[in-house]
Amino acid sequence: MKIAIDAMGGDHAPKEIILGVNRAAQDFTDTEFILYGDKARIKEHLSENARVHIIHTTEIIESTDEPVKAVRRKKDASMVRMAQAVKEGEADACISAGNTGALMAAGLFVVGRIKGIERPALAPTLPTLDGRGFVMLDLGANADAKPEHLLQNGIMGNIYAEKVRKINKPKVALLNIGSEENKGNELTKKAFELLSAADLNFVGNIESRDLLEGHADVVVTDGFTGNIVLKAIEGTAASVFSMLKDTLTSNLKNKLAAGILKPDLIQLKNKMDYTEYGGACLFGLESPVVKAHGSSNANAIYHAIRQTRDMVKHDISDTIRTVISKKEQ
Repeated sequence: MKIAIDAMGGDHAPKEIILGVNRAAQDFTDTEFILYGDKARIKEHLSENARVHIIHTTEIIESTDEPVKAVRRKKDASMVRMAQAVKEGEADACISAGNTGALMAAGLFVVGRIKGIERPALAPTLPTLDGRGFVMLDLGANADAKPEHLLQNGIMGNIYAEKVRKINKPKVALLNIGSEENKGNELTKKAFELLSAADLNFVGNIESRDLLEGHADVVVTDGFTGNIVLKAIEGTAASVFSMLKDTLTSNLKNKLAAGILKPDLIQLKNKMDYTEYGGACLFGLESPVVKAHGSSNANAIYHAIRQTRDMVKHDISDTIRTVISKKEQ
């Protein structure tokens, strides 16, 4: 198995990317890694390993670049070369923590879309209070969606939950403003009908306040709504931990209490840590493309690699291709 990695993408590249690769190369002895980026900067942090290869590139797609233009004009960018390697069969999958829009463009225009998939979807696994987590899609690949797109999201999320997350008969839910069947706008009402008729364990609508309770394994929505929900969850979690930190360090009494509670607080933080679940998958492409968080540290990159390996091992793209092909017949 070969995984191509954009070593220059992300807030902490290339150091944290390479540190994550070093750990993965030790643990996953059946995997080769192809790193794309500035060779000199990569070698500063890279541990010697015969299964890790460097392809020198001269350009970087920045977070401020216009995605489509950058992919088309920066032919020697680490992200573009990485995607090209997957397209040409030199790698089985790819990972980047760089510009999300550019990675989606590279996925569509370079790696290519599975025939029958109308809109690829961005799908991270988010934490739940019970520690199981849930897959949610789409979270930003497409701001506008049709009911048929949400149905395909449900099918792709279901395949991932079964194959990679090892969940038997995953519970698939539709994000809505109420749990009743007749709630929502025209998009969600029609999507409800399609999901109900599909060969899925569809459990109906779910409200955003219940997402972290673990009531569903796969949550389906459009990219506009999904991205807002994701940012709201991230912002709320960051604010709560910030307030908690301020309170526990405000005076001597609280600092002493914090010292006693420290192991439990660390456990709580880890329970809600997105990095343990890997990156966000771009479902619907010819080969696995994984978007790691822009602020990913070495641990997040390691788990994104673990996740990507699982997607390749379980032929996620081929399974989606087969299911969608049968559905169209």
